[in-house]
Amino acid sequence: MASPPRPEVADETEALTGLATAPEDATAREDRRVGRTDPDGDQPGGRGPGGFNALAAAPRRWWRQLTSMRTALVLLFLLALAAVPGSTFPQRALNQAKVERYFVDHPTLAPFLDKLSAFDVFASPWFAAIYLLLFVSLVGCLVPRIRVHSRALIRRPPAAPRNLDRLPVSASGQTGGEPAAVATAVRRTLTRNRWRTVVRTEPTGAVTVSAEKGYLRETGNLAFHVALVALLVGVASGSLWGWKASVLVVEGNAFCDTVQAYDSFTPGTRMRDAALPSFCVQLDDFQGTYQANGQPEDFLAKVEYVQGNQAYSQNPDEKYDLKVNHPLRLDGANVYLINHGYAPVLRYTDKYGTVFEESPAFLPQDSQLTSEGAFVLPDANQDPKSASRARNVQMAFTGFFLPTAPASGPPIQSVSPKLEDPAVTLVGYRGDTGLDSGIPRSVYSIDQNQVDSGALKSVGSKKLSVGETWTLDDGTKLQFVGVKEFMTVQVGHDPGEKIVLVAAVFMLLGLITSLTVRRRRLFVRISPDGRMAVGGLARTDPDRFASEFDALSQRLVAAQSPPDVPADTKESVAVGKEGSS
Repeated sequence: MASPPRPEVADETEALTGLATAPEDATAREDRRVGRTDPDGDQPGGRGPGGFNALAAAPRRWWRQLTSMRTALVLLFLLALAAVPGSTFPQRALNQAKVERYFVDHPTLAPFLDKLSAFDVFASPWFAAIYLLLFVSLVGCLVPRIRVHSRALIRRPPAAPRNLDRLPVSASGQTGGEPAAVATAVRRTLTRNRWRTVVRTEPTGAVTVSAEKGYLRETGNLAFHVALVALLVGVASGSLWGWKASVLVVEGNAFCDTVQAYDSFTPGTRMRDAALPSFCVQLDDFQGTYQANGQPEDFLAKVEYVQGNQAYSQNPDEKYDLKVNHPLRLDGANVYLINHGYAPVLRYTDKYGTVFEESPAFLPQDSQLTSEGAFVLPDANQDPKSASRARNVQMAFTGFFLPTAPASGPPIQSVSPKLEDPAVTLVGYRGDTGLDSGIPRSVYSIDQNQVDSGALKSVGSKKLSVGETWTLDDGTKLQFVGVKEFMTVQVGHDPGEKIVLVAAVFMLLGLITSLTVRRRRLFVRISPDGRMAVGGLARTDPDRFASEFDALSQRLVAAQSPPDVPADTKESVAVGKEGSS
């Protein structure tokens, strides 16, 4: 007489629907365990054993919704969508100059976008809200799944169902030998194929072998999501305790790691200036190579640096070739090459014979490195014998720099990014530059309000090649001496970068594991009369499992068949119907 189904058989049905129960299902089971039969609070008697009131049910209902995998996927999509403006609009943390240029080019749209934090996307409140909700959702979703999966890993495979021929695939055949010996041989064969097995003896005298494999699929799935949480933690730690800065350095100049030396500085929420390391970097030479069509080929910045206690002596003692994607890694900071351009060397001689020579950086405006910039001289034309300062005779020049000037046509756009025939086209202004007002102004342009108000008046324009001199109407002179190159570097420290790297590796491994490993269960029953029945079911890819099962069952039945039974009379049938336990 067949034995009644055992409690372990319920686990087999659970495998058909999924062993890793969703968090909300786990919560529902907890509700049933403590007698909360109406988690939505619709039944009367809110505080009785049959339910609880709607006010208590609402937080739980919202928590289930937040910690569901569907919500986590939606939040992950929203996070990716929220990052799009960060790659569309210039970001202050990366390039303050581009943000200022955007304000100049879009005077109406830029202030509106700035109110929406479009230029500080990754530090905006709405991005942080999505980020934190995703973190909470993932943690709340993973904890119940990890608990359920941990129990499944230590639990033995369930007992064999009563009728193996009702499973999706099944086979049978005649064997020789004692059931216990046959079961031991079957178990040994399955173990060699990485099946987890257990042998049981039924009251009828039959011996069963229950085997399963593929738990690494859920392990990989959980590892992927745990690594995703770790990645979020790494990114968050970088935002809290890390810092970023950018600075433009012209050939021959240097910068040290101080807040005042940077063009822009973005500290983490918990970062303090005292945490900055000590180092100085000097740019000796910048070399850019281009293809014949003007496409960039390689950029090389030859730098010298010093770090530690002697950093601020500004006497570099080590050399390094700084390239794109080959940063200079220092103790507590990394220096990345992110941009470059040209700085024309301009020499101005005022009417008192005072010489002003500078190399103002002109910012690139197109792929041909047509650059725009300004040369402002608030101290020009000041009588050295007079203590008073005349603001109406200050000088300013603005215009374009062309690495390769066109042979004909207006000299306002370069024909190549190569430094072959450099020229500058400048407009001169005399008057009050506005720098004495104390209001911060961009060093890459003049104050247009001063021009519009008439405080700065134009004194003409001129195209200059290297070595040429422009004599202005008051006898002062401006000479185009030569050209230097500059680099823009991003300096920063991210304490979570190692966490992000390790998490990314585990995310990849977990994803590969969850996509390649397949869940399988196999049951073998050896009856006292020598009959062997084999049945199996697959949680994933059942069509492929049918062929796998056919080959495995035939091998098991054939290996245990008595020698006096012809091979063509051995019964081995695969049944492709829905099974039940």
